[in-house]
Amino acid sequence: MTHHAVQKHKGRTKKEPVQERDLKWFKKLHRFTLLLSRFHPVGAHHNRKLHYDQYIALQLLYFFNPILTSLRGIQQASRLKKVKDTLNVEGTSMGSLSEAAYVFDASLLEPLIEELADKAVLQEKDPRLKSFLRRLVAVDGTLLPALPRMVWALWVDDTHRAAKLHLEFDILRHTPVQATVTEGNAREGAVLKGMLRDGRLYLLDAGYREYKLFQDILDAGSSFIARLRDNAVWETLRENPLSMEDQKAGVLSDTIVRLGNKQKQDSLQRPVRIIRIFHKGDSLRPRTARVCSKGYRTTEVDYEFLVVTDLLDLSAEMIALLFQYRWQVEIFFRWLKCIL
Repeated sequence: MTHHAVQKHKGRTKKEPVQERDLKWFKKLHRFTLLLSRFHPVGAHHNRKLHYDQYIALQLLYFFNPILTSLRGIQQASRLKKVKDTLNVEGTSMGSLSEAAYVFDASLLEPLIEELADKAVLQEKDPRLKSFLRRLVAVDGTLLPALPRMVWALWVDDTHRAAKLHLEFDILRHTPVQATVTEGNAREGAVLKGMLRDGRLYLLDAGYREYKLFQDILDAGSSFIARLRDNAVWETLRENPLSMEDQKAGVLSDTIVRLGNKQKQDSLQRPVRIIRIFHKGDSLRPRTARVCSKGYRTTEVDYEFLVVTDLLDLSAEMIALLFQYRWQVEIFFRWLKCIL
């Protein structure tokens, strides 16, 4: 019998238990516990030792400390004295942590999340944006891989399932404001319709190009800047002259139109602007795919694209600048998936 035949198979190396010295950010986490105290009575039960506020605090501990990678790590941390004192928790069990995801209602956190988002300090330094009165938000969706047993997460087929995160992102504060999760096949425009509020300027990608949705945004007391397909149809009402600043910003044309063909013009009941913008790409980074499968048919590094807006008084340069900030939500998605 060979040496390889008698050599025992080595399984996964057992991780060392979490120690207090491995964990950080206790001061910041303690400030959160004061905000979370309002959730302590939620779902209270005479036989329950893990309360809602404590469960949230342990989840925050997990996100603040990358060394915690599992429920087992959270459970071990909950038994450390510093964690108990800072988060006001008792040592909990794996069963309690696993059950908590079903016992506690996540929607109860939405008012708190909005409250925290409103308190966020303005981060944007561009003086042209500070005077903007409406809340500037980018809205988009991103797919999150799901397990085959998550039957509700409809996407490609039974073995390829996904959820979709629909997010409203405050551009000036760099914070999420509102979010919902659906199956992967959910229409982004239909979800946004249920999230609309007044006093906002929505920055939208071509996935939200429905003309009726534009009217819904206006009816809700908000405005929009959205990307259009390159084959969009409209009736030109007049051409606006371009200033030197417009041209420097890459604006090629600024047109007041009735959007859509005769069958669709009633969907959007007022004239809008269509602005054609030139994008200068990086010649050292050639594209291997189309710019956007929803809106364009080019693999060129330099290309033109269309945006539509109901804002008739702003300069074309300002419209181009505002739409450029839509990419902040894409950067947030990258951070969410690659870092968090």
